[in-house]
Amino acid sequence: MTAATMRYGSRARERMPFQWDAVTLMLSAALLLIGMIMVTSASMSVAARDLGNPFFYLERQLLFGLMGAAGAIVLTRIPTELWDRYSLPLMLFGLGLLLLVLIPGLGAMVNGARRWLRIGPINFQVSELARVLVLTWVCSYCVRKREELQITWQGLAKPIGLLMVAALLLLLEPDFGATTVLFATGFAVLFIAGARLRYTLVVLAAAVGGFTLLALASPYRLKRLTGFLHPWADPFNSGFQLTQSLIAIGRGSWFGVGLGSSVQKLFYLPEAHTDFVFAVLAEEFGLAGVIVVIGLFMGMVWRSFDIARQAARAGMRFQSYLALSFGIWIGLQAVVNIGVNMGVLPTKGLTLPLLSYGRSSLLVTLAWLGVLLRIYHEVRCNSRAAVTSVPGGAR
Repeated sequence: MTAATMRYGSRARERMPFQWDAVTLMLSAALLLIGMIMVTSASMSVAARDLGNPFFYLERQLLFGLMGAAGAIVLTRIPTELWDRYSLPLMLFGLGLLLLVLIPGLGAMVNGARRWLRIGPINFQVSELARVLVLTWVCSYCVRKREELQITWQGLAKPIGLLMVAALLLLLEPDFGATTVLFATGFAVLFIAGARLRYTLVVLAAAVGGFTLLALASPYRLKRLTGFLHPWADPFNSGFQLTQSLIAIGRGSWFGVGLGSSVQKLFYLPEAHTDFVFAVLAEEFGLAGVIVVIGLFMGMVWRSFDIARQAARAGMRFQSYLALSFGIWIGLQAVVNIGVNMGVLPTKGLTLPLLSYGRSSLLVTLAWLGVLLRIYHEVRCNSRAAVTSVPGGAR
């Protein structure tokens, strides 16, 4: 695509009606609806006992869902060129948030972790937003330094260094799960952008070695990372959460015990409406419900990759990498959360995107969906502009 065509497409975007992606909208709406239902089912007993309102968490989830949807609509009106242009200050802002939350008095301590920044009556988990801003810079770097990334070792070392800085700040909170997802997503984008295989293998080996040393250096972290291997060895202490999750999943069988009929959510399964909402879903809807949810996530990942492919064909590399990073991120986080619930991965404290109760996660995920919809709109407009600018093309 020529520069003249791209300029024509940029002007055409402002004149054309917004091109909504029906597939992305339907997938995200389905996941949101299932999430609202499951958050309500999983939290009613706890909310009624502790807060006197069985619909407390549903009301909060609905409120932040509407706020996130409004934010997504706003972001669909912001040209993605601005994200590329201001990726450096945005990345620095993200790192600043990770530093700010570590300051006593500013960062709120919850369950032994300092991950939340108190904004009035609301605690906001800054790692959710910081990860997006860091990945935005990585996507921009892949375009600006493409040749350097593909040829030299230094080209790969710079973004990896940034990811390591962000990972260190996340580990200080501590947030091992967010660290893993951020590093894996950034690494995948860099590899797809053209980083040489031998360099990426060296970095991958170093990253695996580093995470292994971090685990071995802390007996508490090592116990938590390996406790999932033998949860029944200590079912009333370190293995309690996982054993209750496995019981819930096992009770679901093929078609579940019915909506609202879960037993494990009744004060047995901790964090039933947040990190372990998948276990309640599996108990109430069985394997059939699990397949539906996994299929929806696979559809979301496929659609993100398809939009990334369309953007790459249109010559929009930054937009392509940004859509790609969203697909990798949401797929990886879903896999980690489901893996934790099923006992095949160590406990990470990560929400299931769009399903779990989590205000920060819901806001940021919906906002990123708005950016994905904007990318789809720009791709469609640029494609039409390319056709109409060709002599003899469509008019």
